Amino acid sequence: MEATSTTTTPIISKDELLKHYLGHRFLTRRTLEIFPEKEFFEFSIGGMRTAAQLTTELLSIAAPSLKAIANSEITSYSEPEVTATKADFLKAWDDADEQIKKYWAQIPEERFPEMFNLFGQYNFPILHNILYFIDNEIHHRGQMFVYLRALNVEPPFFWERW
Repeated sequence: MEATSTTTTPIISKDELLKHYLGHRFLTRRTLEIFPEKEFFEFSIGGMRTAAQLTTELLSIAAPSLKAIANSEITSYSEPEVTATKADFLKAWDDADEQIKKYWAQIPEERFPEMFNLFGQYNFPILHNILYFIDNEIHHRGQMFVYLRALNVEPPFFWERW
């Protein structure tokens, strides 16, 4: 009788997941770019948060969370101070992209199933936390798309992530 071994091929690799995530971040950045400056900070519908507030949340999750995961450190949630101009937000966004790449490279794929208590509140496998980062960004970008349409500004096509 012949012994056989099976190998499991992942549906998506770590590098492909990063590319997917960065594609979403590219699309969100394009969304931020076309937002009128004043409305970026002031426009809201039905008491929802402004685009600046949504962006602040996204900046407080992506790079800080990956840093915490890479260093196996449970850190508290905190939002950065980015208040001056939309250009400051775009710079912070670009800086976060570089940090994402840096910390992503430090997380071995073998750790993705490992439980990690994000912000000391969300105890899930690392992969699930990463999927949450992506889902949350899509959700917030969708809200910004609604704002842009209400302002008679055409948002970027959601499928154009590069």
